[in-house]
Amino acid sequence: MTKAGTTLAATATPTSAVRLPRRRGIELSLIVLAVLLCVYGYCAVGLAKTGTVPPGAAGYGAGLGVLALVAHLAVRFRAPYADPLPLPICVLLNGLGLVLIYRLDLQTPGDRAAPAQLVWSTLGVGLFIMVVLMLRDHRVLQRYAYVCVAAALVLLLLPILFPAVNGARIWIRVAGFSIQPSEFAKVLLAVFFAAYLAANRSALAYAGRRLWFMQFPTGRVLGPIVTIWLVSVGVLILERDLGTSLLFFGLFVVMLYVATGRTGWIAVGLLLAVFGAMAVGRLEPHVHGRIEDWLHPFATIDAGRGPNQLAQSLFAFAAGGILGTGLGLGHSILIGFAAKSDFILATAGEELGLAGLSAVFLLYGLLVERGYRAGLALRDPFGRLLAVGLASIIALQVFVIAGGVTGLIPLTGMAMPFLAQGGSSVVTNWAIVALLIRVSDSARRHYDGQVAP
Repeated sequence: MTKAGTTLAATATPTSAVRLPRRRGIELSLIVLAVLLCVYGYCAVGLAKTGTVPPGAAGYGAGLGVLALVAHLAVRFRAPYADPLPLPICVLLNGLGLVLIYRLDLQTPGDRAAPAQLVWSTLGVGLFIMVVLMLRDHRVLQRYAYVCVAAALVLLLLPILFPAVNGARIWIRVAGFSIQPSEFAKVLLAVFFAAYLAANRSALAYAGRRLWFMQFPTGRVLGPIVTIWLVSVGVLILERDLGTSLLFFGLFVVMLYVATGRTGWIAVGLLLAVFGAMAVGRLEPHVHGRIEDWLHPFATIDAGRGPNQLAQSLFAFAAGGILGTGLGLGHSILIGFAAKSDFILATAGEELGLAGLSAVFLLYGLLVERGYRAGLALRDPFGRLLAVGLASIIALQVFVIAGGVTGLIPLTGMAMPFLAQGGSSVVTNWAIVALLIRVSDSARRHYDGQVAP
């Protein structure tokens, strides 16, 4: 009797959560390794260009190390169960970006971008620390879904009031400073999509009318989110910000697929992307020119006008070979005005070679994988969708940019996360990583030893 009662009581007791190791020591060790690799790269550039170690090497290493250490302390005290890999990966990518920009600065004395990029990186790490310290629970963001979407639309509309730069209205320039509002809007839209899809996931997956090979939700459920997406993409097309419009489209399709589990949305998304690209390519001269450059990258050489940016980028990748020419010994500066931003990957490919470029892609892949892993471990639908959406933003950016500079797809004019020159981009990506840190802390803190459904 007593034994049976004891057994029943033990069975009725809820399973306690499995406490996973914090692994903050591993994170600190990887951060130290990342900083040392960046300092080594900085010194290698100086030795290759001038034959001496740059005088600012110690200051660069100390500055990057202090920023990384403060970020680590914020994670250690406020998110102790967070995944230990995202922060060191971002420190290494950001530091490598500073090294590559500094290397290109040496050949453009009148256009030095590394000091400004260092300031923006500091602001980005500061925002990372602020998010980790102040946002105690990611679910709080769900309450402000409509505030986020309203702010995102305002940010997307602001550049229309300012003059175009290189054929696109995507920047706000005030007193010598430039900001790209769409970079911040993408995070706000990811929060809105996650909140709305989490609240309506059952209606999106099972209600509505079946047409051909998939179930289409009712207009009352799907209408609001499609309207917001169409407005945001339409504004970006008017501003000729085609890279961000493609990013928003991909983000919308991926999150809709994750929320409903319907693979048909992937097929619909691909069809709409193809038709949209064909229509915009025919109607918009700016886009048509980029498509022509993509289809015929060496046409300007045949016409006697010299190589264009895409051709120079392909030459840089070819010159790098397997192991690269070495930091500071390439010629990617010939690409022109976008060598430090859109085409920074060409410098990495030429001077680090296929091996180094593969390592960079593996770092991005690992960062995205850790974001997906955190989302899968969460029980709440909003957090799961938010983690997948934020990780997908990084994945889509890397695909679009790498595809453009290697000739896989037409150029879109976006910044490689953490690597390329771009203040708004680096600040926003640090905010994305902070949110992933917060989500992974919640996932690992409440892990119960079971796989989430």
